[in-house]
Amino acid sequence: ELTIDMGLQDIVEQELDNSYQQLKPNMLTAVFVRPRTGEILAMATRPAFNPNDPSTAPVETTKNRAIIEMFEPGSTFKIVVIAAALEQKAVKPDSIFHCENGSFAYAGKVLRDVHGYGPMTVHDILVKSSNIGCAKIAMHLGADSYYEYIRRFGFGERTGVGLPGEIPGLVRPRHRWTGLSITRVPMGHEIAVTPLQIAMSMSVIANGGNMMLPQIVRSVRDQDGREVVSFSPQVVRRVISEDTAAKVAAPLVDVVSERGTARQASIRGYRVAGKTGTAQRVDPKGGYTPGKYVVSFAGYFPANDPEIAGIVLVDDARTPGAHNYGGTVAAPIFARIGEAMAKHLELVPETTVADGTTIALVPFGPGMN
Repeated sequence: ELTIDMGLQDIVEQELDNSYQQLKPNMLTAVFVRPRTGEILAMATRPAFNPNDPSTAPVETTKNRAIIEMFEPGSTFKIVVIAAALEQKAVKPDSIFHCENGSFAYAGKVLRDVHGYGPMTVHDILVKSSNIGCAKIAMHLGADSYYEYIRRFGFGERTGVGLPGEIPGLVRPRHRWTGLSITRVPMGHEIAVTPLQIAMSMSVIANGGNMMLPQIVRSVRDQDGREVVSFSPQVVRRVISEDTAAKVAAPLVDVVSERGTARQASIRGYRVAGKTGTAQRVDPKGGYTPGKYVVSFAGYFPANDPEIAGIVLVDDARTPGAHNYGGTVAAPIFARIGEAMAKHLELVPETTVADGTTIALVPFGPGMN
């Protein structure tokens, strides 16, 4: 008996079909989990193949990209440095760092932001996704401590999901970092991850700081239907405190707002927390491929009581270069999947009123707008 919800799986399969036809990417994958338990609810990849006739399928179409695709995560990885610095009390959400108006020279190289910012709080550095701000936070925290939290979040090791072919990603040992690494790793460069690893790291924030073991098998039964063994949710470790998780969650909610980079990830009736990622595709021969981007959105909802967390990853969508960002390509796919999932699970919609409290609304029903 799998943890997969067939209704949710169907939603993801259909949306990936539509998006694959529309965007014509090199690859498209999505995985969604229940953050409190680690259960995988849906997982799919495009291009795909017919499992009833696998012998005729090209090898590339048979790969489960959610666990074997290694990519530089870009800005979805910024939650790690923010969480680490807050947990170690190196910063507070309202601590201010100068973001150098978009250009920061360090170790002989220049680090840039898409938009130039001056002094910003830690909260807003995550909301606005400042590369420079995250680099300065990492420098303030210290490379050794930062590296420890990268590993505590599960990067550089297999998640243990139990599916064949899972890879650990790539995290260089601390002693192999260069003088530039402390400014590049925080923005999701010089590191390689899998989509499932990012989904589980986002689940840490959604689950109050605990990392769960991702599971796809709930139980095993014999031919007569009798349960032979069952698998209960398992906490891998506490990564950060519940208080720190809440402090990271607050800016992640603002990311999916008019202030943030993922307005198009919003789901009607629910607050969504999440983070965009946009990274140039790594060239196997070295360096990066000009004009080729791997974009993503990772998040969870409802933000106040998370039921679903996940990631949508799109490799080289056929869109004009100026529009090929996580917030414009992956975020809308996440939103469409999320809205359909919320209806399927009959989640009670919520809204936030002026004083910041959250109130429940009437569930979706026939005739409602």
